[in-house]
Amino acid sequence: MNANTAVISPTSSCVVENLSHSYGDKLAVESVSLSVKGGEVVAVLGKNGSGKTTLFRVLSTLVPVQQGKVLIDGINIASDPMAARRRLGIIFQSPSLDIKLTVLENMRCQGMLYGLRGTELNRRCDELMDQFSLTDRQNEICQTLSGGLKRRVELAKGLLHQPSVMMLDEPSTGLDPSARLALWDSLEPLASDGVAVMLTTHLMDEAAKASRVVLMDDGRKIADAAPAELQREVGDRVLTVVANDMDAAEHILRNDLGLPCQRVNKTLRINIDASGVEVSDLLSKVVRHIGENAHSITIGRASLEDVFVAKTGKAFVE
Repeated sequence: MNANTAVISPTSSCVVENLSHSYGDKLAVESVSLSVKGGEVVAVLGKNGSGKTTLFRVLSTLVPVQQGKVLIDGINIASDPMAARRRLGIIFQSPSLDIKLTVLENMRCQGMLYGLRGTELNRRCDELMDQFSLTDRQNEICQTLSGGLKRRVELAKGLLHQPSVMMLDEPSTGLDPSARLALWDSLEPLASDGVAVMLTTHLMDEAAKASRVVLMDDGRKIADAAPAELQREVGDRVLTVVANDMDAAEHILRNDLGLPCQRVNKTLRINIDASGVEVSDLLSKVVRHIGENAHSITIGRASLEDVFVAKTGKAFVE
């Protein structure tokens, strides 16, 4: 399947068709198509400058659609952005809490902005504070909360109006590892409840937990599939060589051993499954021929970084 082809289901809550966006002469997003349906957690993975934040800004109606189409629950965001916003829950990269208010006061303010009042507002606040284990914190000033707790409050706020699509821009920014895990534990139940969850990230381990990964580079979508499927595309196992003299090591691998390898910065990568050689024989040959020139030789399962390298010929982190 072409990377720019979107698998559009009749039940897709968010549909993007041939979306492009420019800042002056700079093309930030180029002909991107994708879809997210209820029950999915889709991670848009890319390094800085890949176009993922611009994509998020367009989908969340912060900037207008320039070219292409975006539908939220079938609503065209270009022609009726207000109706689309009622179906969107949005968590921005920068914190949006009023840190001088309590958890409950933040929740109530958010609910009233979406037209919730009285008994319905109280019921939704109680439900979400219970869902995100915030009930015992409801009267605490948000300024005193940890980063992880603040993110949980923001998630609860974003769900008050029962959106069908939850969008999160780099939600793990500023969180420690345990808070990141807690955040992800909060996202999976949302998908189980039928919410379409879409997040942007530059963290490989975070994206690997998603139902699907949309990989972006230079404004283009270069892959869109489940993490395991993407990893299988480049082979289950990868041999990585770091040498003191990389030119000499690459010459040996390509010319003396006839091994197809990919060089990215100071690393040589070999798809073991595509090499046609047994693992033990391959490792023995590489060690024997490169010898003391080798700084390290490792074998591991293919990662999303290997997918990015295979598709772009570039390192993910430069």
